[in-house]
Amino acid sequence: MKELLPDLDTWRAGGADAARAVVVRMFGSAPRPPGATLLVATDGRLAGSVSGGCVEGAAFEEVEEARRTGRSRVIRYGISDEQAWDVGLACGGTIDVLVEPMLRPEVEAAARSLGQAVITPLPADAPGPAFGPAGRGEGAAPEPALVAEESGVFRGTSGDAATDAELQRLAGDILLRGTSRTVEAGGRSWFIEAFPHRPRLVIVGAVQVAIALVALARTMGYETVVIDGRATFATRERFPDADQVIVGWPDELADEIGLGPSDAVAVLTHDVKFDEPAIVAALARGCRYVGAVGSRKTQADRRARLLEAGVRPDDLARLRGPIGLDLGGREPAEMALAIMSEIVAARYGASGSPMSVR
Repeated sequence: MKELLPDLDTWRAGGADAARAVVVRMFGSAPRPPGATLLVATDGRLAGSVSGGCVEGAAFEEVEEARRTGRSRVIRYGISDEQAWDVGLACGGTIDVLVEPMLRPEVEAAARSLGQAVITPLPADAPGPAFGPAGRGEGAAPEPALVAEESGVFRGTSGDAATDAELQRLAGDILLRGTSRTVEAGGRSWFIEAFPHRPRLVIVGAVQVAIALVALARTMGYETVVIDGRATFATRERFPDADQVIVGWPDELADEIGLGPSDAVAVLTHDVKFDEPAIVAALARGCRYVGAVGSRKTQADRRARLLEAGVRPDDLARLRGPIGLDLGGREPAEMALAIMSEIVAARYGASGSPMSVR
């Protein structure tokens, strides 16, 4: 949705407004993931896509119907292999698409400000979580959406405190992962659409591996911060692509950089007085990923010292060490790949085992 804001602004400047279709669930190898959006202007212009071309025409007609009736619907489209080949997509799969008569202001606001998840109640006759045949229901008038912010603020209510608490918990997890999805709570379906801030990787230790890690993380869309107490190592000449290069102690800089739950932290130093305060700070602030270099013996000794220093066992259990997935490589770029692979796996709750098609 965020990438469609310039189109929306152009339409608004010309006096047009927009309605929306958005993928809320997928089965198999569908062309677009949940959150993929098609905007339809009141003058018929289109922006975005829900299927890469397979069902855009049908979705456009459904959006126009939603405008006429004022009702939201979820339509299940089965994309056959034959259809996929016709548009150059050998994917197949099935998608559920929410069609609404307007672009919700909560969605637009979240796309502009980031750090929020919009929780949209789906019509009662929407297809369920189990795979089934293509079809559409009668739909219903749109109900108010709820909003969960990364800061913990929760706006709106389902009418049930227990359901609100569950939706807030689910939205927090979805924001951390950065992937939208449909969930079941309170006896109905809700589409939680994530608009996270750009993911950030904080690298403690301006070593050779860090140079390759910054380059790889930047390619993957991460903001990068490099921290080291040695001014001769933490320089712009060594890290021209980093968003920030800071000379100082990481535990003392945690507040300054706003270290928090959405951050990944890679500790690459081999200095107890430098790396252990960084680990303590990252664990205390609930960072989503905390990894540190060192052999298994080094890790065992470090864990013992951290427990003696007062780190809670359940917090310490989140520390990844030795850092990175076991890819076998030992060159700086290979080690950076192993570290970044583990960070990505942690972000999406994946195992790091061979890929499987879901």
